Amino acid sequence: MALNLEDYFRTVYEDKLLVKMPEREDEQLTAATRLLEKRREMAEVEQALATQKEEFHVKMESLHQRREELGNKEELLKESLLKFDKFLKENDTKRSRAVRKARAERDMARQKDRDIERLGKEIDSLQARKERLQGRVKNNAIYWEYMNKVTNRSEKFEEIRELTVRFDALLSTREQLLQRESEGQERMEAERMRLHRYTKDCSDLILQYNNQLATLQTQLDDARSQALKWESTWNHIQATAAKKTLLLGQIKMVTLNLYQMLNKQTKQEGEVAVEDTAGQLDKIQLFIQDLSDILCDLKRMDMVSAHTSSHVN
Repeated sequence: MALNLEDYFRTVYEDKLLVKMPEREDEQLTAATRLLEKRREMAEVEQALATQKEEFHVKMESLHQRREELGNKEELLKESLLKFDKFLKENDTKRSRAVRKARAERDMARQKDRDIERLGKEIDSLQARKERLQGRVKNNAIYWEYMNKVTNRSEKFEEIRELTVRFDALLSTREQLLQRESEGQERMEAERMRLHRYTKDCSDLILQYNNQLATLQTQLDDARSQALKWESTWNHIQATAAKKTLLLGQIKMVTLNLYQMLNKQTKQEGEVAVEDTAGQLDKIQLFIQDLSDILCDLKRMDMVSAHTSSHVN
């Protein structure tokens, strides 16, 4: 702001502050005259400057008032713009509502036209149905006359309504009987299907039992064959056991005879029991071992005697 004021004073008041002095000769001016001149010039400049300052303050006040007025006008303009914007929005809302209302009215009018067209078609259909019914009534009038004649001749029915009620009752009874028959047929069909399933299940069960019986018969035949085989094996074992038993008895008898014979010759003390074949064999083994030792000693003595005889010769 200071820079602007300085430029303003420099450009606007520069010419006014310059005071042109008449041309004089420097040598004619005295120092006092120059000083007075300078004071006068300073006074004029100060006066001019004060005047310009006053004018500047006035203009600044005017500018300030103008700025305030512009600010007020700007606020008024903003308020006007806000009001105008609100007005536009309200106008748009009203226009949208009016458009929707007009569209709804057009749709309603179209719907009413469609309803009118539909009702017209229904009226035409009802009219055609009415004509058909009238034709049927006309065609069925002979039945009405016939029913009147029947009721007049009948002692059980006095009015046509009683006859129709009886007829409706008979129709209802017939429907019930047909329904019961249908239900009976359905139950009979269900029982037939149940019997068929039971028969099939029984057949499958019998077939399964027959298969099991065949399997068991095969197992029985195999068992009999195995029994015959094991029976033959058992007979062979028994025959072999008998032979071995006989052989064992013979061995025991021979062992016993041999033991008794040795016992008589050696006259050993502490006889072994007759049933103790193993003990008898042990005794026989000892006897044979003793005999073997004696034979070895005899052979050794013979060899020594023979060797001695050769040396003597």
